[in-house]
Amino acid sequence: MEPNLRASFPNVFFILLASLTSLLTAGSCIAQQRIVANLPDAPTAKQQPNEGQSKPNTDSKKPALAIVSRRSFFFPDLAHTDKPLTGGQKFLLATDQSIAPSALIVVAMTAGINQARDSWPGYGQGWEAYGKRYGATLALNASTDMFGTFLIPSALHHDPRYFVLAHGSVSQKIGHALKSLVVTRTDAGGQAFNVGGVLGPLGAQGLANTYLPDAERSAGQTFERFGIQIAVIAGGNIAKEFWPAIFKTLRIGKIVPSAKPDPSRAGNP
Repeated sequence: MEPNLRASFPNVFFILLASLTSLLTAGSCIAQQRIVANLPDAPTAKQQPNEGQSKPNTDSKKPALAIVSRRSFFFPDLAHTDKPLTGGQKFLLATDQSIAPSALIVVAMTAGINQARDSWPGYGQGWEAYGKRYGATLALNASTDMFGTFLIPSALHHDPRYFVLAHGSVSQKIGHALKSLVVTRTDAGGQAFNVGGVLGPLGAQGLANTYLPDAERSAGQTFERFGIQIAVIAGGNIAKEFWPAIFKTLRIGKIVPSAKPDPSRAGNP
């Protein structure tokens, strides 16, 4: 790839990400009022103040997260139960994520963009080259899911699922989506640094150096791909925050499971 094309790729990608965010913002404001505003507030425990203590401020409420009413076919990692996952369930979730429609669409688009920009030039051009790029991207995503959803979360007892923000403005939902890149929940319901979300993609990029063309195996290329993948994951988190509005805008809202607040996990990221 020419140096100017390589330098401009991150800028083009983030412009596309910003455009996606703008479209989600425009298409979700009205839908949010119809979908999310109807969700009840998460109940808060009432505490009686002891003598000599001031009455707690009941106006400040922790943000409530939400669980979907049934398993999502398009986004398998959306939480549909508040029960922690076993190691076997995390493995199945990683497998489902790798072959989910959302993942296959992203793989096809990524391979097409790489083909058009002649990224990974060692693969050449033509349909055969596109197939190689598609296969390499599919393997990269699958290894990311295996590291970031199964192996690391199982070892550290982290919860790899995504819990959407039940109530909040557009900016709050975007902030929650970005925060989820570095903060995750534990199986016990606490908070922790998202080791799987960071080391999973990085480990997958390192593994990709065993099958990508030789020119793509340097440390610089590895970390460049890692940065782009983190940006793609951030865009995916934003899409999950606005998924009801997206599906209803596309007139396929009947297949979208409804969301409800998860009181037991209110206040967690």
